[in-house]
Amino acid sequence: MEFPIDGTLDLHIFRPGEVKSLVPDYLQECRRRGILEVRIIHGKGTGALRETVHAILQRLPYVQGYRLGGSGEGEWGATLVKLKPSNAAS
Repeated sequence: MEFPIDGTLDLHIFRPGEVKSLVPDYLQECRRRGILEVRIIHGKGTGALRETVHAILQRLPYVQGYRLGGSGEGEWGATLVKLKPSNAAS
């Protein structure tokens, strides 16, 4: 499946089993393209997908930080991720 690498990743179109490999791959491609601020839309739901995304982000050395979206950013249905530049040590 081909989808745009534009700094917004909507996980609603993927199966839960795809998320663990998809999120790191997408973030690496964003870094390669110089996109260092990424919005991951996981939805509000039960919070299970949000917890999975946050667990993945905690393990990635090239993630500088992340937070839940604020008003107009998806609130707790989205996570905003700040990435280290690809030329930084990863």
